[in-house]
Amino acid sequence: MKLWTKSSDALSEVTDFTTGDDLRWDGYLARYDVLGSLAHIRMLQSIGLLTVEEHRVLADELKKIYQAIENGTFVMELGVEDIHSQVELMLTRTLGDVGKKIHSGRSRNDQVLVDTKLFLRSEMHDLVVDIRELFDLLIRKSEEHKGKLLPGYTHLQLAMPSSFGLWFAAYAEGLVDDLITLQAAYRVTNKNPLGSGAGYGSSFPLDRTMTTRLLGFDDLNYNVVYAQMGRGKTERIVGAALGNVAATLAKLAMDACLYLNPNFGFISFPEELTTGSSIMPHKKNPDVFEIIRGRCNTIQAIAGEIALLTANLPSGYHRDLQLLKEKLFPAFRSLRDCLRMTGVMLSRISVKDKILEEEQYKFLFSVEEVNKLVLQGMPFRDAYKKVGIDIEQGRFAPARIVNHTHEGSIGNLQNSEIIRMMDEQVASFQFEEAEKAIQQLVQD
Repeated sequence: MKLWTKSSDALSEVTDFTTGDDLRWDGYLARYDVLGSLAHIRMLQSIGLLTVEEHRVLADELKKIYQAIENGTFVMELGVEDIHSQVELMLTRTLGDVGKKIHSGRSRNDQVLVDTKLFLRSEMHDLVVDIRELFDLLIRKSEEHKGKLLPGYTHLQLAMPSSFGLWFAAYAEGLVDDLITLQAAYRVTNKNPLGSGAGYGSSFPLDRTMTTRLLGFDDLNYNVVYAQMGRGKTERIVGAALGNVAATLAKLAMDACLYLNPNFGFISFPEELTTGSSIMPHKKNPDVFEIIRGRCNTIQAIAGEIALLTANLPSGYHRDLQLLKEKLFPAFRSLRDCLRMTGVMLSRISVKDKILEEEQYKFLFSVEEVNKLVLQGMPFRDAYKKVGIDIEQGRFAPARIVNHTHEGSIGNLQNSEIIRMMDEQVASFQFEEAEKAIQQLVQD
């Protein structure tokens, strides 16, 4: 069923091709479509396009649909084109002509815009919760293993002493910066496009400020043309923010794969968290981290895919934009799965102690020896040359003592400051304001 059909249906091949798998992705938007409609009809009643009674019966039916969605009993019927059509069809079946009034003053364009923004806002909320959970685990592991030294590498060659305290906390702080970009994406998302119609406004005296408040948005997309231009741009910005989180996880996963390798042997995991080989009985493969790495690399590509999908489009709506859903929507689940599984693995990690006592790692202390001579008064270049000659002539015998005390170093991790930064970023989202508005909308 197509609500926009006038007299004759399109050829079935055209319908099938243009609809594609869109119904599947519309399932992600179902609850948000109802929320948008609840705000819209309250606004319509306030400007006289619905009577008080019409608003009441529409709101009651919409809340029943919302409950069905929440309970998992809502079904998209065969032949119904999209979620917007399904909701309106259900209202019309129950309420007759009153159900047909719900679409006054809006287009499917601004419906899908507001649905998508509400969906993205909610998904980012859940994502931040999962990021914070992994962050807290990384900080705990950093504190637990802060005294255990680890080789540091540049160019994949031995460089300087590091520590597991630094390694775990580095990824924790990385997640802080990832939240900064996610918060920027949230701010772009949390603006109300409802009332922009097909992109050119309406002759109805719509109260867009009212729907902004009812849906818990921070502000409006004021210009109706720009509200439509925001489709694709919002998704690209969100995709880039997801990609930043994914890049952090992918790098951590690669480190874990290296460190688990017997040639490194820095970490290990219980047997049940690794996989074996069909012919090599000794194998303990890091399949979980390899899948995390692969998935996260794919997520990093999403912003580019969206950019290419929308790159040559002029202003206004184009059917190409329908394809945005299948690019971005599944990425949230995939990224959250990667966060969760990273947590599962790290919660049971075993860390090797006294790694740097092994002979192969003695050259890691060359800088320590240079600095020791400098502290005794020797110019840096002379100290560098002396230690270099000692290494070349086989006389290098370092003390293997590390004394790093500046902020963020081995002996002064500053994890409390990293926690402070994370606390500030999480608080900046102000999720509770949006949640309060939505709860009020469905309960009134």
